[in-house]
Amino acid sequence: MEPSPSSPPPEILNLDSIRALKILGKGATGTVFLAHDVVSLFAVKLVHKSSSSSLRRARWEIEVLRRLSVESNQNPFLPCLLSTFESPEFFAWAVPYCSGGDLNNLLRRQNDGVFSSSVIRFYVAEIVCALDHLHSMGIAYRDLKPENILIQQSGHVTLTDFDLSRSLKKPTRPQFYQPDPGSKKNRSFSRWISPETESNKTGLKKPRSARVNPITRRKTSFSSGERSNSFVGTDEYVSPEVIRGDGHDFAVDWWALGVLTYEMMYGETPFKGKSKKETFRNVLMKEPEFAGKPNDLTGLIRSLLVKDPNKRLGSNRGAVEIKEHAFFAGVRWDLLTEVLRPPFIPLKDDVELTVGGFDIREHFEKQRMMMTLSASPSPLTSPSHVCHKNDPFIDF
Repeated sequence: MEPSPSSPPPEILNLDSIRALKILGKGATGTVFLAHDVVSLFAVKLVHKSSSSSLRRARWEIEVLRRLSVESNQNPFLPCLLSTFESPEFFAWAVPYCSGGDLNNLLRRQNDGVFSSSVIRFYVAEIVCALDHLHSMGIAYRDLKPENILIQQSGHVTLTDFDLSRSLKKPTRPQFYQPDPGSKKNRSFSRWISPETESNKTGLKKPRSARVNPITRRKTSFSSGERSNSFVGTDEYVSPEVIRGDGHDFAVDWWALGVLTYEMMYGETPFKGKSKKETFRNVLMKEPEFAGKPNDLTGLIRSLLVKDPNKRLGSNRGAVEIKEHAFFAGVRWDLLTEVLRPPFIPLKDDVELTVGGFDIREHFEKQRMMMTLSASPSPLTSPSHVCHKNDPFIDF
């Protein structure tokens, strides 16, 4: 897909003037670096043009980021494109650096491996706003999982990795969209919900803290269409309609939101089996299991994990239906971006920007050479690594 004519070209990324400080993630064909110039930190993603799939997915992700960077499309819970670079060998592009890591890492750092209902409400609300914005642009995200939800320096979330997203025809019914009014008032974490609705409504015996433990420092088609038949997504997050091959639309994101919310509540996904086949069977046949009495949170999850996409919460009026659910009663959607003290705020990176680091291209080429050599067949060795669900950037 060609870049939108209304999208101004981003600044050209000069790889000779930046240095990498560390690797944030890597996969078979691409690597993400934390890089810097003399004034700022940012994340740089490199993808080699070694295959048509890598090339297509890289071009599409850059196009999505371009569209998100247009002033009228900017959203606080989605990234913007800072700059790009293209050579005969690879693509490179820069996006803002999120110093808080990803939601999966934050979740695993909790003492009991779960979030309280108030923390879940905050993060899910921001994710709903991000997905709502993508859907209003005609983009189905299709890769929602904790590893793809990053924590900004401010403590608010942002989605990442758009190479598996898909452009679909936007619903024409006006009730599908609900613009959020803006606000300039500052609010703490506890004031983004109306006081009369802040009481514990989840049925839990004792509500847990609204704070979270800090992190210790140390082949896809992209043409427009009403539905997609591509099989994409992470096993435990994939929707029933994708497994069945029925074709899918924006409702796949609401299913994934239900799986994500369940994982934040219980520390594990609802349909995980001992094998991919068993996981898919569970997705198709099994109902999610809940502990304790039903409450608004479990009700939200049940409504999102409806196997028939036409009856799933969000399938008729989009994000509006989810925002109206009882779990979000009293939420001041217009104040989300004004929350000054989210559940977790990462420490600021204390980095000297004028010195240090290594050359990105040189390091990237060395890594590719090592990966090529290690992938060569040998009668004396066996594969040393098998990719699993939580490996970073597997979907490169």
